Amino acid sequence: MGVAVNSLSSARWTADIVPLRNVPWQAGQMRRSIDDYPFDPSDIPAGADDAAQLSWAVAISDDYDDAEPRVVLTLEEVGHPGEGLVAHLSAAMARRLRAAINDALREVGHDPGR
Repeated sequence: MGVAVNSLSSARWTADIVPLRNVPWQAGQMRRSIDDYPFDPSDIPAGADDAAQLSWAVAISDDYDDAEPRVVLTLEEVGHPGEGLVAHLSAAMARRLRAAINDALREVGHDPGR
């Protein structure tokens, strides 16, 4: 859930709690962080000495010429801020990535979750 500020009253803002999925789309006005994961040294399994130390972040943005919302996936190596790789995924590409991760989890015997 998110907060949508929807009225000005008595010289102060009041906010109603409204699920963001019910807020009308406003093209060109969105850039929001969804989740991020900072790297932890325990993330690298024993024997994977050449594994990159990566943090990741998922966001949404619509600040493109076509104003279409996209999922933004950023992978950044520890110690190299601002030099990460950024994927701007359409809804179809984000669903394909989600399906691939779910399939990989099932393949190794884990419940893919929600």
